Amino acid sequence: MSDASQVQPYDPTVRSHVESGAEEFLGRLVEWLRIPSISGQPGHADDVARSAQWLADELSAAGFPTVEVWPTDGLPSVFAHWPSDDADVPTVLVYGHHDVQPVDPLELWSTPPFEPVRDGDRLRGRGSADDKGHVLMHLLGLRAHLAATGRRSPAVHLKVVVEGEEESGSPNFAKLLQERADRLAADVVVVSDTGMWAADVPSLCTGMRGMTDGQVDFHGPDVDLHSGSFGGAVRNPLTELARVLARLHDDDGRVTIPGFYDDVVELTDRERELVARLPFDEADFLATAESRAAHGEKGYSTLERVWARPTAEVNGMWGGYTGAGHKTIVPSDAHAKVSFRLVAAQEPLRIQRLFRDWLEAQVPDGITLGLSFFGDGVRPCQTPLDHPALAAVHAAMSRAFGVDALYTREGGSGPEADLAEVTGAPVVFLGIGVPDDRIHAPDEKVEIPLLLKGAEAAAYLWADLAAAGRPALTGR
Repeated sequence: MSDASQVQPYDPTVRSHVESGAEEFLGRLVEWLRIPSISGQPGHADDVARSAQWLADELSAAGFPTVEVWPTDGLPSVFAHWPSDDADVPTVLVYGHHDVQPVDPLELWSTPPFEPVRDGDRLRGRGSADDKGHVLMHLLGLRAHLAATGRRSPAVHLKVVVEGEEESGSPNFAKLLQERADRLAADVVVVSDTGMWAADVPSLCTGMRGMTDGQVDFHGPDVDLHSGSFGGAVRNPLTELARVLARLHDDDGRVTIPGFYDDVVELTDRERELVARLPFDEADFLATAESRAAHGEKGYSTLERVWARPTAEVNGMWGGYTGAGHKTIVPSDAHAKVSFRLVAAQEPLRIQRLFRDWLEAQVPDGITLGLSFFGDGVRPCQTPLDHPALAAVHAAMSRAFGVDALYTREGGSGPEADLAEVTGAPVVFLGIGVPDDRIHAPDEKVEIPLLLKGAEAAAYLWADLAAAGRPALTGR
């Protein structure tokens, strides 16, 4: 465990090159942000392709000798490779994405989402934080790394893969990784699609939850029935679905599905201590959530519940008559959307099977069950706290910010587990987003000083990983 007294001082040459290149970097980022690369809307498919080509041209201009736009069954990704002049050094794969979220509701934006605006130290526009700013900061950091060290190539064999469908659930990315596994081989994967605790509290993400979700359908009578004639004499699917879903949790907030917790990796004492070090204010958390009381699995703090414990949630429920006035019926059908957030080492497909088995045992006579899942789900990802690659990222972040970086996790999901499986390499996270960046929301923004700190940390990281050496990083 490091502390502020052990933080290495910043390199003035690196910082100077980052600062001198800042305006050009921001100008290029603004140009990229003007491309509305919304992967979730088919009408923007050409824009996503244009975004990929823009990035490919930028990577070539930065010096990468190999740059390729990789087509998929959906939207394109971008790959680049710059071998180091030093042969026996680690290979590092940087992951990000160039697609963005939809901008609705448009009327809630202060300025047009694809006409970026600088407002003091902030740059506002869709994709500024998630994830184009993060991707491009690596090129600024790489230029600073080369200029400060006098190198003609990076200190590591550097690869970059930037996806075009992350905001649509990465439907084709796992297949792409499998097809291109030989080109993507790496000793370490650096993901830059995460954030920090706060602008004045730099931190590293060490894990992300996985997820699987689906829809439950209860069918009762074949037609809606008059409740005066049939109510109380046949099963009401809405009532029965409500009863079943209410049994998903016990009084201590634990999920009641048999076997649900069998594969959960419990928090260690050290991990709980690291979580406790964060300056967490539950009142502020509740204010952000616009909620009035914390709630969840007994025996865990709020942060532990969000980051390190699995969940079962009812996301929506409907059926019967919901219009104005009254319509007294026993409805024919009832429906619910459900989702499960998963932690290491839970497997989404196993959780799907467990939920199906549990649900089938709950369905009463007179009700027909329908259950469908939205794909195979996303697996959780976790970085071992003692891994040398994590130590290198920690050192680089701490050096750039001048304070000892803390450790966090995130409750969201991404393709990190697929990256880890295909490459066989550990995944570490280098991100500078902050909670008020409004990612996925109107008025998304990024803090310009944090982008520059992120670029500085990236500039340090390549030499730190090279110094760690392949045997330490790979265990072989």
